[in-house]
Amino acid sequence: MEYLYPFLITFTLVFFAELGDKTQLLVLSFSTKNRIKNILIGVALGTFFSHGFAILFGSQVACFSSDGFQFYLKIFTYASFVLFGVVGFLPKRSLDDSSNSAMTSSKSSFLQKFAHLKLNCIFMVALCILVGELGDKTFLASLSLGLQYPNSKLPLILGSVCGMVFSNLIAIFCGRLIGKRLKQSFIELLSNITFVVFGLLGFLHIIF
Repeated sequence: MEYLYPFLITFTLVFFAELGDKTQLLVLSFSTKNRIKNILIGVALGTFFSHGFAILFGSQVACFSSDGFQFYLKIFTYASFVLFGVVGFLPKRSLDDSSNSAMTSSKSSFLQKFAHLKLNCIFMVALCILVGELGDKTFLASLSLGLQYPNSKLPLILGSVCGMVFSNLIAIFCGRLIGKRLKQSFIELLSNITFVVFGLLGFLHIIF
């Protein structure tokens, strides 16, 4: 149970946060002309290096902290989850009104151009995931979880990889159906609620 909870919380956060994300839409485009097995291997490798780096970095920072500092790390972790969820509820501004949105658009454009290069499918998907996840909500969540559970690096990385793989697997098999039945706004709402719930549960765990 000591290692099960870090795995489950990482899996759940990454799974729901990835639904409808830009990297998932890119994976869907790959699925029309490549083997699903190769795509999922690429997703796993890209997630392992991107989220794995975030988790390891957070774990190393936490290991150097004192016992008193651990309390503030927990506050930071759960507050960041709540913040990620609350920010997701805020109305989106147009690309012209936000430099951050412009950077996101530039990253997406780069990924789209890279996806058309004639390279090995696994390598392309892995690199697209690696670049696309840097600084993303799931990347920052992985960093926070590394701070919170410095002794559970492997369960955190496995949870993150499995969350990304299963989320993209569902997108590949059910993407078109889900896209018709569920609106993007509902998927984002579900993701934001998940982050807020885990954050609040964390605060309750601290209090009680």
